[in-house]
Amino acid sequence: MNQLRVILLLLGCTLISARAADTRPNVVLLMADDLAATLSCYGHPQAKTPNLDALAKRSVVFHRAYCQFPHCNPSRSSMMSGLRPNTTRVTNNEDNLYTNLPEVLTLPHHFRNNGYATARCGKIFHLGVPSGLESMDDPQAWDFGTPFKSELPYPPKRESLVKVKAGKKQGLGWQEIPGDDDQLVDGNFAKTAIEWLERRDKTKPFFLAVGFHRPHLPLVAPAKYFDLYPLESISLPEAPADDEADIPAPARNGAVPGYALSCTPEQRRAAIRAYLACVSYVDAQAGRVLEAIKQMGLDDNTIILFTSDHGWHLGEHGLWHKRSLFEECARVPFILHTPGMKAAGQQSQGLIELLDVYPTLCDLCGVPAPKHLQGLSLNPLLRDPTAAIHEEAFTQARRGKDAEFWGRSIRTARWRCTEWDEGKNGIELYDHESDPQEYTNLANEPQHAAVLKELRARLAEKLRPVTK
Repeated sequence: MNQLRVILLLLGCTLISARAADTRPNVVLLMADDLAATLSCYGHPQAKTPNLDALAKRSVVFHRAYCQFPHCNPSRSSMMSGLRPNTTRVTNNEDNLYTNLPEVLTLPHHFRNNGYATARCGKIFHLGVPSGLESMDDPQAWDFGTPFKSELPYPPKRESLVKVKAGKKQGLGWQEIPGDDDQLVDGNFAKTAIEWLERRDKTKPFFLAVGFHRPHLPLVAPAKYFDLYPLESISLPEAPADDEADIPAPARNGAVPGYALSCTPEQRRAAIRAYLACVSYVDAQAGRVLEAIKQMGLDDNTIILFTSDHGWHLGEHGLWHKRSLFEECARVPFILHTPGMKAAGQQSQGLIELLDVYPTLCDLCGVPAPKHLQGLSLNPLLRDPTAAIHEEAFTQARRGKDAEFWGRSIRTARWRCTEWDEGKNGIELYDHESDPQEYTNLANEPQHAAVLKELRARLAEKLRPVTK
């Protein structure tokens, strides 16, 4: 009996030692909501984002990263499952990933199964609030998760602007509020994330996902972030007066009910200012988490990824929303840091997709990647940022009164080609070498017929219509 006790004791010590010796890297996923590449490190002339700029200096900054569906639930379902929307069949905020794919194995669930302590602070999967939307969170993914509560009522306003004309809201509503950062959910997400890091199971590597709600509407932030952007300093980008003339009807302003806004120049500047204030607020909360990681001595063994679910329009092509297939909406910021990386501070122009997040984190952490994943590991680009792993990136969208128009888009290093209902309701072709703002639709130009034919063939091959 004594001999058996000794054997069991030795086995127990061995298991404890093995757990304590788990030196696989930690993962911190920082994710914004509705954030375009509106960061100083992406060359935005007005954005003040010092914390993310500092992260960029020790990371690889990917300049051509694209979401698969510029709508919250579809994009997040695709990214976290590693599957295209054609496979998830999640194409609006009401579709349920787990109903469509009952056996789906999401990224954090997979890491949890492989011995990681997992925590969610904020919005990673699509999360509803008491207004009635169902939460699309994966209950099997997390050891710890925070609720996503309504912020209403907001603290007493310092200033706001929501003008009403003919019964319709004109411009984007925004509000400056007094007080500190923790009055809004993102401050509390950062605070809760830091508290979890302090009390986590230190025998395990961790996967911490912090999902910030801003700059999603409503554009509300503490007044000190508005003070960074005097209204008179906000400039408006120039655009051709006839920009909308060659845009197919499904892609135009007004094609999605509730998204059609008519803004005066004053309202547009106010909206851009409010959006930038929210971006700086998110930057500050990300900075809190990054500083805590540093102070806890976790920097040397922690992968950090900052990205967004999709972009956002601030008046480009007359649009003030998401759910478009133009560059401002399909493109996302993507900053990736790995411990001891040799390519720190470099820029990558290689095309990547949010689908690549799942296989990349598996690769970097030594976690076996599920065979069903449809993205690729970005590890080759971390070793050589001038390399390329994709020839194209694909994005899909639905627009129209009843979301009846189905769009699909291919982005190559030079071109963007977009079809609406496989071309029945319009085709777009933009040359990014000469027209990076996508102002001139070349789809009807004979000299580009061969390029258009090739790109449409690749779209048809890769993105077959979604079956609901």
